[in-house]
Formats: sequence, C-alpha cells, structure tokens
Amino acid sequence: MIIKIEKQLKALIPFLLFQKINNEISIIVPAKNLIFVLKFLKLHIGYQYKLLSCISGVDLLQENYRFKIAYELLSLQFNSRIRVKIYLDEFFFVQSSIDVYINANWWEREIWDLYGIYFENHKDLRRILTDYSFEGYPMRKDFPLSGFTEFRYDDTKKMIICEPVQLTQEYRSFNFHL
Repeated sequence: MIIKIEKQLKALIPFLLFQKINNEISIIVPAKNLIFVLKFLKLHIGYQYKLLSCISGVDLLQENYRFKIAYELLSLQFNSRIRVKIYLDEFFFVQSSIDVYINANWWEREIWDLYGIYFENHKDLRRILTDYSFEGYPMRKDFPLSGFTEFRYDDTKKMIICEPVQLTQEYRSFNFHL
C-alpha cells in the first residue's frame, strides 16, 4: 500500500524524498512547490487531505538548512495522514498557505513569532505569543536562555518596567571530562 502511494505521488507531484517511519508517511518538497503540493493533496479526488491539523517549525542550527517546517494533513475520507516537510535557510521566506487552509493563519503567526520565518502574502503577520517590543526569536537555538530584557511591575511607579537582564552570579563553565 505504501509503495503504491509513493509511486502515485512521484508521478503526480514534485517531491525530493519519500519517508515512511512507523506507518507515518512524509514527503519532503522544495519550498517553491509547497503551495502546489498542498493544493494537490487537498483537492485531488484520490487523496482529499482537507484538514490541516498542525504546522510546526524546527531550528536545525548545525545543519545545511537552518529551519524545517512540517505541515501535517489529515484525510477524513480515507482516514490517513501525511506530513509535508520543507527545509529553508534563515534568509529565505515561504509562501503563506492561508489560501489553501484558512486555519494556517495562527500557526504561521506562531512560527513567525518564535522562529522569525517570514511567510510571504500573509495578511496579518504579527506577534502572537511574545510582546510587540520583544527582541529576537525565542525558539531559535542561538537565543540566550535568560533573554536580553526582563519585565517587572514597580509598585511605587505603578507601571511595568523593562530592564536589561542582570545576572547575580557569574557565568560558570563546568567541565565534567577529567
């Protein structure tokens, strides 16, 4: 069954790699073909992946490509799932999939907010989980764990104060290899 799906997909859509891991089917596609592949999988009578269940981002700091984005699709008609993956560098953008799946709006905003991956043609790309004045992207692996600034409420001034982070203890490097 899986080999049949792979041959069918290879004849119909451009993908780079077909993966089957523990009965989960994934295809890796070029970022420029993402919208075509999503539309095909949604509208083709033989697949009908009409539900986008999740979009997730991953930072692959030491790899050839910086980021991976995975679109998880569900076909209620055939009770099957497929994961469409794309890889991109931090200087490139990806086309927004809102025109194909309307519920992609929030996930794309979340990925923009946490990773800084730009979605072209997104109608409302703004921060969703962090403050508007937040600097950086907290889910990137090169983001400092303590952040750059901290917020606190000053009871005497009756307002929220933004200050640079001041660590009370010097940074220590532990070497466990003796």
